[in-house]
Amino acid sequence: MANSDEQLLAVLARLEDCRTALTACGDRETAQLVSVAILDLRMKLNRIGDAELKALCEEMLPDEAGLKPARDPKSHVAPRRRPLLRVVK
Repeated sequence: MANSDEQLLAVLARLEDCRTALTACGDRETAQLVSVAILDLRMKLNRIGDAELKALCEEMLPDEAGLKPARDPKSHVAPRRRPLLRVVK
């Protein structure tokens, strides 16, 4: 497992270099696509599941324009909201 993580870390470093180069060249759209790949690798390395990422995205929704409904303090389940980011595999 450690060897696999080491390989993923090496790939991650290369992708981050590529993203930096793409941003410097002004290729923002491609840099954003590489950022999605970087996010996916970081999730794998840190063993973060899709459900955890979705919950994080839901928590980050702005509280303006009624997008983020108030929570019932007695409820342990967050209300369903539209995610900011959809993970596609």
